[in-house]
Amino acid sequence: MEFTKIAQQAKQASLEIAGLNTRIKNIALEAIASAFEQNKKIIFDANKQDLISAKTLVEEGKLAKSTYNRLKLDENKMRDMIQGVRDIAKLEDPIGEILLKRELDKDLILTKVSCPIGVLGIIFEARPDVISQISSLAIKSSNAVILKGGKESINTNKTIMDIMNSALKTIEEFPQNVIQQVFTHEDIAQMLKCDEYINLIIPRGGNKLVQYIKNNTNIPVLGHASGICHIFVDSNADYDMASRIVTDAKTQYPSACNAVETMLIHKDFPLKNELYASLELNEIKLVKNPDRWDIEYGDKILSVKEVNSLDEAIAHINKYGSGHTDSIITNNTQNAEIFMNNVDSAGVYWNASTRFADGFRYGFGAEVGISTNKTHARGPVGLEGLTIYKYKLTGNGQIVDDYVKGEKHFTHKDV
Repeated sequence: MEFTKIAQQAKQASLEIAGLNTRIKNIALEAIASAFEQNKKIIFDANKQDLISAKTLVEEGKLAKSTYNRLKLDENKMRDMIQGVRDIAKLEDPIGEILLKRELDKDLILTKVSCPIGVLGIIFEARPDVISQISSLAIKSSNAVILKGGKESINTNKTIMDIMNSALKTIEEFPQNVIQQVFTHEDIAQMLKCDEYINLIIPRGGNKLVQYIKNNTNIPVLGHASGICHIFVDSNADYDMASRIVTDAKTQYPSACNAVETMLIHKDFPLKNELYASLELNEIKLVKNPDRWDIEYGDKILSVKEVNSLDEAIAHINKYGSGHTDSIITNNTQNAEIFMNNVDSAGVYWNASTRFADGFRYGFGAEVGISTNKTHARGPVGLEGLTIYKYKLTGNGQIVDDYVKGEKHFTHKDV
């Protein structure tokens, strides 16, 4: 089907789902979760096909090993995928929330109300569980979505989408074409031109993908170009805590965008060598003072720099970081507060792993991605980040001319 037709269908679906009540949306989400449970084997079989093809691409040097690792869908990811859908159903409906109510004058009431963004265009690489996360968030926030996944996960993506749409078709009140999928590079090119129908593009992938999208569309783009995350080990940090946190942030899922890529360590930290040895025992390759500080390894490799002060650490992060997530390990409350106030990132942590930067772990149910933007949404973007607002004004025959002439006066009183 021509992409413009798909976009037109999505636009119509967005207008229809905007008026759907919470009960029907939650029924739809439960139907999807149940369908995943009933069809797990079919999804795993499709994923195995993708893994076989992807392994060959890795061996030929055509696919990064980190991308291959994100592709695999196992029992744990499936469990989280299903639970994520149900968690989103449990969340409060973000649509129709009154954000402000103000009397402009007697019988002239202004209300600011949350509403859907409209049509979301999602372009992502590898991770097939992205489809269920984003589709579920779109449904709960009353948005329509067009998804374009990577060719390395095409069988898994098709299977998951077919299962979701089959489940949605069993619900009579649910609109058609709320979640759709496209497959080719030409579809991406057409999506980026489709500002008449698509309201927001969300890329989930590497720096190259994100920069291409930002440079080739007039549609607003929400996301992050890279995940250059830092951990600063202060001079009085607890050694055991530092070892555990840095190890977790680097090895728990090395290819994740919130994995730490650089450890800054105060020159006066008394157990530097012991910490280095501990990290190396956990199979982390330490690269001290590399030529570049903006590398996202996606592997068990960690850049290391010794710094003279807290200020030097903050300056380094603000210069080389990607504004994603950065953490300080310290027992000094004042230093922690200075760090969290002055590091210009979407997530700033104290004595915690950068791997907590995740919509599921934040209690958002799931996320459409992590944004380093400074617009309406920043950090892990869940339901709230997929809403915008409108102003509703209820009057009783008032006209502006009366206020311009001074015959009437604004009260501007919140109610």
